[in-house]
Amino acid sequence: MEDTTGFSPATAIVTGSDSGIGRATAVALARSGLDIGITWHSDRQGAQETADEIGSLGRRTAIRQLDTTDVAGSAAVIEALAEELGGVDVFVNNAGKGDGVKFLDLDVQTWMRTLDTNLNGAFVCMQAAARHMVKAGRGGRIIAVTSVHEAQPRVGAAAYDASKHGLGGLVKTMALELAKFGITANSVAPGEIATPMTGQTDQDPTKTERPGIPLGRPGDAREVAAVIAFLASPASSYVTGASWAVDGGVLQMGPQAGSHIDGHDWREN
Repeated sequence: MEDTTGFSPATAIVTGSDSGIGRATAVALARSGLDIGITWHSDRQGAQETADEIGSLGRRTAIRQLDTTDVAGSAAVIEALAEELGGVDVFVNNAGKGDGVKFLDLDVQTWMRTLDTNLNGAFVCMQAAARHMVKAGRGGRIIAVTSVHEAQPRVGAAAYDASKHGLGGLVKTMALELAKFGITANSVAPGEIATPMTGQTDQDPTKTERPGIPLGRPGDAREVAAVIAFLASPASSYVTGASWAVDGGVLQMGPQAGSHIDGHDWREN
């Protein structure tokens, strides 16, 4: 399906695509016919496995290491990938990290490392991709993977929550400013997903019970990737500035959960 602007993507860059949501997204976009730029931070082998899977689908790949705490150097990585691929029509900012440190215990170095990884580095990468899209004049899609904590907080996640709130706000502003170039900007906000980040590598989420999630289980990375693939496609041509929760309904549980918690353990989690 082509949108009314004629957007027809051929290339995508997915950061943090060595595992989890990033790998699932890279593969989903490759299945849609796109060549993929892959980045990794510490798992070179994982990035190569992603590339091998995409290659088996008949699509080209380019691979670079990306450390988004190196804010000044992040743009060059995106530019190099775009040059090797012959452009960037879709950019998915997926790289991120948590720290699990409570507010009173949070040191400035940890605060800055989390903000650099999740927000400052993301800004530089998305700006570099957007500049390529504007110069090419073909429109584009930018999708940032945030978190349900873009909208709701969690104990022990002060820096993470701040970074994801900020990333969600940045995407909304980008949507306003980039619309005149035919570029949409949206965020996808996962809940608990069975990935290495949540300590659930290679686990089947349908076998894990989560009574506090309306759908009763964690999500699968491919379920998040399916939403990202839609937002990256021509079919999403009238969607911009939106945050798409992929969370099994957990964001709807505030009052319901609050009225059923019968202890104070949550204050330490």
